[in-house]
Amino acid sequence: MTAIVVLDVGKTVSKLSLWEPDGNLIKRETRPNAQIGKAGRAVLDVEGIAAWLVATLKSFATVAKIGHVIPVAHGAGLALVRDGVLVEPPLDYEYKIPQSVRQSYMRERDPFSVTGSPFLHNGLNAALQLYWRTKEADCVLDRMKIMPWAQYWAWFLSGVMRSEVSSLGCHTDLWSPLRNEFSPMTKRFGWDDMFPAMAFAGEAIGHLRPNLASDTGLGRHVRVHCGVHDSNAALVAAQAFPQMESGEATVLSTGTWFVAMRRPAMTCDTSSLSEKRDCLVNVDVHGLPIPSARFMGGREIELLSEPDTLRVDSVGEQAAFLQSVAEVIDAGCSLSPTFMPGNGPFPNGQGKWNAAALSREARAAAICLYAGMVANASLDLVGSCKAILIEGRFAKSDVFVRALASLRPDSDIYISDSQSDVSFGALRLIDPLMKSAERLTRVRPLDQDLSAYATAWRENAEMVETRNA
Repeated sequence: MTAIVVLDVGKTVSKLSLWEPDGNLIKRETRPNAQIGKAGRAVLDVEGIAAWLVATLKSFATVAKIGHVIPVAHGAGLALVRDGVLVEPPLDYEYKIPQSVRQSYMRERDPFSVTGSPFLHNGLNAALQLYWRTKEADCVLDRMKIMPWAQYWAWFLSGVMRSEVSSLGCHTDLWSPLRNEFSPMTKRFGWDDMFPAMAFAGEAIGHLRPNLASDTGLGRHVRVHCGVHDSNAALVAAQAFPQMESGEATVLSTGTWFVAMRRPAMTCDTSSLSEKRDCLVNVDVHGLPIPSARFMGGREIELLSEPDTLRVDSVGEQAAFLQSVAEVIDAGCSLSPTFMPGNGPFPNGQGKWNAAALSREARAAAICLYAGMVANASLDLVGSCKAILIEGRFAKSDVFVRALASLRPDSDIYISDSQSDVSFGALRLIDPLMKSAERLTRVRPLDQDLSAYATAWRENAEMVETRNA
């Protein structure tokens, strides 16, 4: 098999990775994403990403013979195309949609029991973005085709339009996970007819457009695959490991968002999920419901770390951060959730430091303990048990992962040495038999007893949440 390119369009950064067919990384390039103002809204920088993508593919063509390209993207973006031209790029999902529009939309959307999708802040429900556009101009959707963000890039590369279930089924309000079909609201508005035909995430839907084949030097033989929702790609990647291959397992993906996705050993009842605490039902690449919970962990960590210019995942400082855990506990230093209001298991909390840490390292340790406490609450909300794989950037934070191991003694907590779990999941959609050459590492609990600290933290967090709800 020829080399494979994975395009990962995240919230803040886009990545293009070049892989050998056996799963070894050859090269990776990244680009910070920009938000562009347009007609009083913030939209994603489609033109900038496209120019960077073409230029980077051209440089990759000099390194290896490429045969496949597959896109990965977050699920809170919809591209609107008419007559082969992008008319409306996806909105920045953190842009504040007018309250009057939100109130009107609230009366139209289906209940959580139907969509598994909570009513989220700003534009995190992709259908709300679409609804806002219809309120601005009645004819905006005439002759329009609507594509999820990952599938837009598959169309950009191939000229073939498709939809995909994991991208439609992630807190969009567009999909009914238990019925495995478009939601009643989507059908009522006639939006379902505007989405292209469905395809499996790993399906080769076409070949590289002739102009792109020429501009990049890749050639027309390159096959373009449908694409996948990023958190679901991490779930596919996890199944490459024996500990996660079958049975009950959970993936905790850590980036801007911390997303816990539980793959039940058998069909489970999702009615116990709490809509008001950022729980949802994702849909995997096969259309199966996946109980999930999330919070904006990466954004909170960065916000809290900024005054000390900390990187809690800095490899060279992990020993110092671990040594500072005792200092944090002895000082009674903790953080109350949440620093990104409206998100996570404690959406009504008012984030604050409860005591000042005694050193820079102790401050980092306290931030990591805080992330562990919130992640533990999210895992509880989805009923996570047995094997849990922590993947993504913050899997390299020893205090964070070991705090989770301390908090969940009945679970087997693992991390992987890989920094490319989302990309590796995309590779496995092309070659399902691909196995990782790496091995999972079992995480040891912290040396310190966290029980009293964790109990006090949880009781306070729950009390504040109940009071403010």
